Amino acid sequence: MFTGIVEEIGAVTAVDPSGDGVRLTLRAPLSVSDAGHGDSISVSGVCLTVVDQGDDWFTADVMKQTLDMSTLADVAPGRAVNLERATAAHGRLGGHIVQGHIDGTGVVREVRPGAQWSVVRVGIPAPLAPLVVDKGSIAIDGVSLTVSAVSEASEPEPWLEVSLIPETLEATTLGRAEAGTPVNLETDILARHVQRMLAFRTTENPAATAAQTERGSR
Repeated sequence: MFTGIVEEIGAVTAVDPSGDGVRLTLRAPLSVSDAGHGDSISVSGVCLTVVDQGDDWFTADVMKQTLDMSTLADVAPGRAVNLERATAAHGRLGGHIVQGHIDGTGVVREVRPGAQWSVVRVGIPAPLAPLVVDKGSIAIDGVSLTVSAVSEASEPEPWLEVSLIPETLEATTLGRAEAGTPVNLETDILARHVQRMLAFRTTENPAATAAQTERGSR
């Protein structure tokens, strides 16, 4: 479990094939300072497990499904990544509940610099659009952000906007984003639960219908 508060910008130093996945080695001095084998670290929003480590690095295996769902599919040495250690149960929830389970990827459409911040518009997959609301939470490359604008439901190419303060621009890789940059997206877990529950109300479920009929006949 993470909060979307990036602790450091690390870097990929090696990418080694491992079956149908890859094994990544990342430079991460702060993240490994108190990490142990099996610990979870968010890498640009993707929850990875430490399998080996040194004084300022760790390695993690990335399976094919994760590669297919995230921007790690084309990762290469030198790539800067956002890093966050799993939050402690007694810690502050500074951002929002982030699982490190990517829903898909989006693409930065435009960056509009302001006097003190930048507004970033991100094109998102149509299936994710209902899960994103104005003033709601979204994790982009592992960064907890508040949605500042969303496209209309009727728009064929949905998008969302976030406003990045100077601290976010400096402390995360989003400060380097430009039009065409792919990003990892994780929607709010609460929105996903609601969507799933509503699916059972709008889709005929024989088991549920039978149970309701049985209760009604008593």
